[in-house]
Amino acid sequence: MQIRNENKKNDVDSRIDYGIIFSVMMLAIIGLMSIYVATIQDSQNPLRNVVSQFAWYVMGAIIIAIIMQFDAEQLWQVATYAYFAGLALLFLVLIFYSRSYAANTGAKSWFAIGSFTFQPSEVMKPAFILMLGKVITNHNSEYTHTIKNDFVLIGKLLLWTLPVMVLLKLQNDFGTILVFVAILGGMILVSGIDWRILLIGFSILAVVGGTALLFATTDWGREILGNFGFRSYQFARIDSWRNPSADTTENGYQIWQNMKAIGSGQLFGKGFNVSNVYVPVRESDMIFSVIGENFGFVGSCVLILLYFLLIYQMVQVTFDTKNEFYAYVSTGVIMMILFHVFENIGMSVGLLPLTGIPLPFISQGGSALFGNMIGIGLIMSMRFHHKSYMFENGTFKQR
Repeated sequence: MQIRNENKKNDVDSRIDYGIIFSVMMLAIIGLMSIYVATIQDSQNPLRNVVSQFAWYVMGAIIIAIIMQFDAEQLWQVATYAYFAGLALLFLVLIFYSRSYAANTGAKSWFAIGSFTFQPSEVMKPAFILMLGKVITNHNSEYTHTIKNDFVLIGKLLLWTLPVMVLLKLQNDFGTILVFVAILGGMILVSGIDWRILLIGFSILAVVGGTALLFATTDWGREILGNFGFRSYQFARIDSWRNPSADTTENGYQIWQNMKAIGSGQLFGKGFNVSNVYVPVRESDMIFSVIGENFGFVGSCVLILLYFLLIYQMVQVTFDTKNEFYAYVSTGVIMMILFHVFENIGMSVGLLPLTGIPLPFISQGGSALFGNMIGIGLIMSMRFHHKSYMFENGTFKQR
């Protein structure tokens, strides 16, 4: 009996991806240290903030353990319910949004009950990924890849994406819209769609992006965009990105101070908890400035390498699994995390405009952390239920 129990334990251990757990734990330690430093600078209660974030990590670990118990068939069944539950939350937040958060951020995207706040769009991301993975898998099992059928698939994906985009636009949350666009783009890229369609699609995106940038940087263009709901603070962010030193006291103050803090760390940083440059709201979107100032260029590179290690491990799981649905879901999770990292660090060093996107597993904020941990749970589930499936007639069959 003891030998049987040991064999069972060893079998379970072999199906747990401890490499991913290690990467997330290292990011968690860096995040908790950075939040401590950032909140001390803002004269807040650092211990309370660290304990609060640690509690979210504990809840995230629990949700990972729960999601790991779901195999591909169960996740397939849950996908549609999760998607519509997420849409319901996105709709409800438009009615019951936090008035104080809306006044401060301009976005109607937060529930608030006392000191507890929650952003439903963060948990919508993994639900959206599951739904798109289901749509792609279902379509590819029914149709062969022709130009016509590939356009039909794109149409289906856009139809499932449209309600999310409309609700996020009503919340005035442009940064989160970009994340969903990145997820959609990544999943389309691996869906098997003909390369000629992809080439046309990316060409159209390039033209649209270039046109939008032209409109956002000219007076006449801004007047037009203003009629479509764009706000002056969004244009101010673009101005700060184009020329950070032009306005270092008002609209560009935060990004300018952020870049000063990163630059002041030089090669090896000033040391833990040494912050001489004030950065507003440093514990959330500008958390990378803490790493840059305290640990310098070398510490920043270590953080980026940790992210690359985590992404590599998730890609490895994708290649190891012989399940089309899992492959699409893991692609969506990878795109979600990768885009967050790219955008947050990019805006911190002045390469990209300020969008208010947090740094995964590092920035303070329970909603974003919880959504990312759900994504990690989906990846861990793939390793835990390492079975070879084929999808036929709307059901999974083990090979």
